[in-house]
Amino acid sequence: MTLTEQDMRHLRRCVALAEESLNEGDQPFGSVLVSANGAVLAEDHNQIHTNATFHPELALAQWAAEHLSETERAQATMYTSGEHCPMCAAAHAWAGLGRVVYICSGKQFAAWCEEWNLAPSPVKALSINEVAPEVQVIGPVPELMEEVRALHMRYFGV
Repeated sequence: MTLTEQDMRHLRRCVALAEESLNEGDQPFGSVLVSANGAVLAEDHNQIHTNATFHPELALAQWAAEHLSETERAQATMYTSGEHCPMCAAAHAWAGLGRVVYICSGKQFAAWCEEWNLAPSPVKALSINEVAPEVQVIGPVPELMEEVRALHMRYFGV
């Protein structure tokens, strides 16, 4: 599927949020939840240094479950710098959110960590559809992948 300029604008915002996260000393992940008409509903970035499970995708799924109707959730799009981990993919599905558009896959991130001789994740790098088979997923987005990789390299000091 071809991404629109609106899709790319939201993905660029995810990269900016990931950089904000990095500048605050956290892993660089950022996400934006967008309505069916393209309006930004909510956005966030990783905050796992203060709460181990505070991933932006999980936070936005929880926000959507509290603030949006079932129809609004189903029509929303979650843009994110990195593919959802299994915890976030499950929250996305349970909240009844619409499509996901991500820049870097979980498997790609795991491969980078291996390349950089980092300890493996405590959670297997499953794709979103391995956890939530009905969610429409678009990604990865090669045009922005090097920016995301560079942020992770800065975080890990490689």
